[in-house]
Amino acid sequence: MIKWKRWLLLVCGIVLLGVLGGGLTVYAYVHKLDVSLLDQPLPEATHILDKNGVDIYQLSGSRIDAARLADMPKALTDAVVAVEDRRFYEHKGVDLKSITRAVARDVLRGGYSEGGSTITQQLAKNLFLTSDKTLGRKLKEAAYAIKMETDYSKDEILEMYLNRIYFGEGSWGVGAAAKTYFNKNVKDLTLPEAAVLAALPKAPSHYSPFQNEEQALERRNTVLKLMADEGKITAEAYTQAVAAPLGTVKQVADDSKERYRSYVDAVIDEAVRQYGFTEEQLLTGGMRITTELDATVQQAVWEVYRDDSLFPAGKPDQLIQSGAVILDQKTGGIRAIAGGRGESVFRGFSHATQLKRQPGSSFKPIAVYGPALEMGYKPGTMLYDGPLNIEGYQPQDWDHQTRGQVSMQEAIISSWNIPAVWLLKEIGIDKGLGFAKSVGISLPDSDRQLGTALGGLTEGVSPLQMAQAFSTFAAKGVLHPAHTIAKIETGDGHPLVAYKEAGVPVMKPETAYAMTSMLQQAVAQGTGKNAAMNRPVAGKSGTTQLPDSKEFEGAGNGSAKDAWFVGYTPELTGAVWVGYDKTDSGHYLTTSGGAVPAVVFREIMSRSLAKVPVVLFDMPIPAADDPAISAGEVQQDLLKNGEKGPSKNQPKKQEKARKDQEKGGKEGKER
Repeated sequence: MIKWKRWLLLVCGIVLLGVLGGGLTVYAYVHKLDVSLLDQPLPEATHILDKNGVDIYQLSGSRIDAARLADMPKALTDAVVAVEDRRFYEHKGVDLKSITRAVARDVLRGGYSEGGSTITQQLAKNLFLTSDKTLGRKLKEAAYAIKMETDYSKDEILEMYLNRIYFGEGSWGVGAAAKTYFNKNVKDLTLPEAAVLAALPKAPSHYSPFQNEEQALERRNTVLKLMADEGKITAEAYTQAVAAPLGTVKQVADDSKERYRSYVDAVIDEAVRQYGFTEEQLLTGGMRITTELDATVQQAVWEVYRDDSLFPAGKPDQLIQSGAVILDQKTGGIRAIAGGRGESVFRGFSHATQLKRQPGSSFKPIAVYGPALEMGYKPGTMLYDGPLNIEGYQPQDWDHQTRGQVSMQEAIISSWNIPAVWLLKEIGIDKGLGFAKSVGISLPDSDRQLGTALGGLTEGVSPLQMAQAFSTFAAKGVLHPAHTIAKIETGDGHPLVAYKEAGVPVMKPETAYAMTSMLQQAVAQGTGKNAAMNRPVAGKSGTTQLPDSKEFEGAGNGSAKDAWFVGYTPELTGAVWVGYDKTDSGHYLTTSGGAVPAVVFREIMSRSLAKVPVVLFDMPIPAADDPAISAGEVQQDLLKNGEKGPSKNQPKKQEKARKDQEKGGKEGKER
């Protein structure tokens, strides 16, 4: 008898040691599990706001739209716990009672199911394990759940779960689900809406209110019944909630991604270049970026660039491309961007900010006439327009004629080439390049040549650079750096960076006034006529010819590589480029800067300013000895005649100006 008892004690001891050893082994295994992935902050979308603080775009590199537990209504968390894991706040990661019930069901059914998983186990499976339906995976899931419950609080686990679970219709996390099904922020969900979302994780497709309304309603009401049984809602609240319709909102196709994509790309570039952020920070940092975007102007640009009738027909293998930038010359704030035509892609090439092309005659005000005015030349100063040969360089006017002499104003209006080249030679190339640099365009040494007068640049310029340069004329000679970002804040409003106004005078106001007067005439009766509208407009067209090579021998006289229009109203400055991405013998333009780009400019401006009162350019009364036509006369005349241009007596005024100038000196010698 004693011997038998000894054997029994020995067996019990061995079993006890085995249990203790197994327990220690399990403990050691659980303790070594790495759940540090949970410590990584959830990526949060960065919100892009327009200049009025309206949220227009969410920038995210993640499928998750993270939400804080504190921002979730209690009805939502109660609903999820009631239907997914009613003993969530009682167990330690694994609910033995639920597992026992699940095992009993499996025995009766003769199979293995996924029943009994707690919220913590579901989170563990989503983050650390595969979806294999095996006992080994289930045991690992339990181990991870125990480890997570050791390291994190219940509320932390619930928040992580709600942000990572799939709710169907492409929505990961409750934040995205609230937007998808109800077009709401999660904090604004009602009790019935919260129950709809809580019903989804079990079978997102089957219970989707968009796919199976009847099943979704039935499942929602089941969730509400469970909440009532658990005492989470009153009988009255239950009755009202089950009587409510599903209330889901089927989202219409949202084109905002396309509409704002080019602008958002520019915002990202500026945040990285100017303020030192990384792209990863912008995509996941949950920041708020207030921009200079004007939704009305961007909408106008969007509409114009979707209207194929405003652009030439391209070729089947290549679309005729275009880019545009519209900015406020008074602040430098970029109001709208068109990065291109056709389908756009996130972080794609921008024909507005990244493209570099020769600007043609639209560069004359920057490289020639601007610096000449700054040096003392006048709009009425007479310039040479005859045969010209400067060390073998022989520019020609576009009509292959010469007029002997023309005023600076006439040279701009008709876009004559010879006077521009001659004048750049007179004032010196360094003056031209220096003026260009002062208005925001730094040119390489390779552009230290007379072809620069006609926009024959080696590297070219972007529409953004051209808009920036012309904005200085519109802003009375002050350069306000072009920018998209007004300020950047954290998600909770803590300031990170803010744009600091940095307007710099780069020319005398009189220079800007005189240029505006001449550029108004270029629109009124010159190559920019197609940009005219029922408000003051100043601007200059530009066209670059095809290369003089055998490849283009068959091209007609009106063929071109690039076409531009750059101009401004008293409110906005804009630059438009049109051309092929790749120009060759089968792909070139048969239009000019005064045609398609001018029309595109006019359409953008007229739509953008449709509800803005018409005002005149703020310009002084010309000095008595200035032969330039009064800017005030030009503006009033334009407003009287609308798009028809100036009145018939304007040429007489020009002729009188020329005669007055001839009395005081010829060939630009008056300074």
